Amino acid sequence: QVHFVESGGVLVQPGGSLRLSCAPSGNIFRLPAMGWYRQAPGKQRDLVAVITSGGVTNYADSVQGRFTISRDNAKNTVYLQMNSLKPEDTAIYYCNTPAAVKYQWGQGTQVTVSS
Repeated sequence: QVHFVESGGVLVQPGGSLRLSCAPSGNIFRLPAMGWYRQAPGKQRDLVAVITSGGVTNYADSVQGRFTISRDNAKNTVYLQMNSLKPEDTAIYYCNTPAAVKYQWGQGTQVTVSS
């Protein structure tokens, strides 16, 4: 069963930037609408950014103006550019489709924002 492989998470200082990447583990002809989710310790997994197959984007209020989601359809890869990072952005970040029927979740990538 196809799942997604997320990468790019590291320890970064407040105010810093990171770019996360997400690609499928197997063959998918064309990625559908995709989203980035995050889950902080003890909290539920929340959707923070969405991009449609046509490139239309939408963001949670908490990341609006700081995060940018994008996709490269030729590479079947989705990205999340994160700027002006805050300690409250610390979480495991996952990607998946926001549709009701989802792919299997991957292991995510840990982003830690701390001085």
